Amino acid sequence: MKRSVLDLLLNRLSRRERNLAGAVLVAGLLATNSPAAVLTTVPMQGSMVMPMISYHAEHGHLHVTMPTEIPQLTPLLVSHSGDRFDPADPWFDDLDPTRRGLSFSRRYGFVMDTMTDPLPDGTVIYLRKLEGPPELGFYRYSGSAPKLWQPIFGTAGSPDALEWNGMMFHPAVTAPPGTNRYRAVFEAYLVHRATGTPVPHSSTGPFTLEWTNVPDGRPALAIALKVELRWTAEPGAWVLEQTDDLNSGAWVTVPVEPVQQGDSLAVWVEPRAAARFYRLRPAP
Repeated sequence: MKRSVLDLLLNRLSRRERNLAGAVLVAGLLATNSPAAVLTTVPMQGSMVMPMISYHAEHGHLHVTMPTEIPQLTPLLVSHSGDRFDPADPWFDDLDPTRRGLSFSRRYGFVMDTMTDPLPDGTVIYLRKLEGPPELGFYRYSGSAPKLWQPIFGTAGSPDALEWNGMMFHPAVTAPPGTNRYRAVFEAYLVHRATGTPVPHSSTGPFTLEWTNVPDGRPALAIALKVELRWTAEPGAWVLEQTDDLNSGAWVTVPVEPVQQGDSLAVWVEPRAAARFYRLRPAP
């Protein structure tokens, strides 16, 4: 009986090494054959990337220390191929591949620096988005009951600013899958709690969050309005011509190759606001 290459290799190993090799092989088979999952939370899509906010009492303003790593917005089709979100969850329509299938990340997280000075009495911190592309979405997220997927930072008409209590805060960020690189500019500043008015000169000044992005591999579906011109004839028997002015007598051949459709020939042309006229002329 012929022995496989795997048998020959295993015979060269000690009993302990064979056991380890078998465990690795079984684990690999289980990973390969693992069934698709229904996700009930939104993955972070990687390790935390933390802008650190602190208050400098000596100068009377907030300060931000920015991380150097740039997170990637990733669609579920790429990060968790085969998995789906629960249709009952509030982020299903935005993130599930059967709906919008947006790229997403929760890696950026605002956090208070442990070396911060105490905030002035009666003040709170606000975070505000100063600029960013409209297709970049931001959401306040909670994966535990009651689950939350709330537009923030100008998304879906929400306010550009929100109050932050200083606890670790990971907003979810979304964008259409693709190769575009995204950036959004923020600031953190103090607000008088009693009046809701900003504390002058308390802002960190603008700081920028950036993301890379990846496509999800799905083909793009293009839908366009066309005008169909159809006639019954043998291919090559007639020439389709067009003109913008009937009085000019200047006719030119339509620069579109006719397509056979049953016993007819057809071409599709772009609609236009101005009039255009068509005729069939016997082929020479």
